[in-house]
Amino acid sequence: MTDEPARQRRILLRSGKSPFDVASLEQSLHRDVFATNAGNLIFSDAAHKLLTTSRAEVFSNGIRTDPSAAARINEEFDAFVVPLANAFRPTFERPLKRMTQLIKKLRIPVVVLGVGAQADLKYNADRLKPMEPTVREFVTEVLNRSASIGVRGEFTEQYLNKMGFKDVEVIGCPSMFLHGETFTVEKRSESLTAESRISVNGSHSAVRSHGLDAIIRQAHERYPHLRFVGQNLLEAQLLHWRETANPIGAQTSMPTHPSHPMYREGKVRLYVDPATWIEELRAFDFSFGSRIHGNIAALLAGVPSTVLCSDSRTLELCRYFGIPHRKISETPKNIDPAELYEAADFSELVNGHKERFLRFTGFMEKNGLENTFHHGDRGKAFDAQVSKLALPPAVRPWTDAGPDALSSRFSFMQSRLEELSAQNALLLGQLEKKAGRPVDISLQAGAGSAAWPAAYRRARRVVGRPVRRLLRPEQ
Repeated sequence: MTDEPARQRRILLRSGKSPFDVASLEQSLHRDVFATNAGNLIFSDAAHKLLTTSRAEVFSNGIRTDPSAAARINEEFDAFVVPLANAFRPTFERPLKRMTQLIKKLRIPVVVLGVGAQADLKYNADRLKPMEPTVREFVTEVLNRSASIGVRGEFTEQYLNKMGFKDVEVIGCPSMFLHGETFTVEKRSESLTAESRISVNGSHSAVRSHGLDAIIRQAHERYPHLRFVGQNLLEAQLLHWRETANPIGAQTSMPTHPSHPMYREGKVRLYVDPATWIEELRAFDFSFGSRIHGNIAALLAGVPSTVLCSDSRTLELCRYFGIPHRKISETPKNIDPAELYEAADFSELVNGHKERFLRFTGFMEKNGLENTFHHGDRGKAFDAQVSKLALPPAVRPWTDAGPDALSSRFSFMQSRLEELSAQNALLLGQLEKKAGRPVDISLQAGAGSAAWPAAYRRARRVVGRPVRRLLRPEQ
């Protein structure tokens, strides 16, 4: 008689999507698979890989928190793992409260795999004071279900220590451990030249308020092969649909805006899958900018990178991992990327990586989590499965009105029209049932106009205007 094999653990991971979930560009943007910032997928995919062993299966829960799902989660899963970014910030307070509501109802372990507080470069936490009760409640509920809470760096550790929490461990971000205990970054040439391929990244705030637009503009003039890599959903919408409902998208100094020279020249990309992102960056010589995960993606590809830090969330991660960085406020607006490249020293990042990896995996083990590098196949099956996926290409600037550029967009419009029509019919049926009589919901646009079905009007608002604008002949 043989012993029955141990039941495989089921781990629920907070992430926008599974690494194996393949969707078209249109579907990815419609679903917002990266929760407004593609950088989120870098660390959630890394966490998925780290947690996958022969004894554990990982499931993505989607990024939106539903406290009413607690009973199902308790029944179906053995642990809830929550990798987070700069969650301790005022604009994230409502989602943080919802997450706390869910955690309160959970009877399974809850492990926070890195969380950060957001303040200025001086680590001044005064702006976080109003949300301190929310943070305190969240951390308390997490620590009631785990041995410790993992934070991204020194500032967040100090922030929680001052609130009285002692079971706080600095573990960085899971993204940096995608390849395990080894990390290799080498400069391929002694210096950058006009022929060098350079990737630049940056947020709207860094461009608008910290002078990054001037740095990008001059780099664009000096380096013909410069490419801007965006990360936000609104940037993806501008690239793929040429417009966005978000008013921030009107910022013309961003390379993702249709009026920007880099957009018109097709020198902008945005990725909806980390595997594609990292693979395409391998061909570059250098990466720089204010986006921490934009530069981590490059580092994971073995490409030298420098972060221009604009707040505590990027500064504490760079300091912890030894990533070359400068405070953007102290960076000359006429800086040449070649100067950043020459000054970048990767010895601390590379030489200290194994120790940081062991600290990270030690935190996992303390909290009852195994990892693929010590308890599995070192991620070989994960990597093999990802390599077989037919992942969508990068989102590119929409500058072509030809059939190939239009076909996928029109196909998506048709599918959305069908979905909205079915949804509209269902809602109409419910309305008529409640009213006890037929309901006329047609809307006359004006005298003599035909009545448009509500579903068609909604679909046309979503995707019709950018199509018409692109097809409109230039005056």
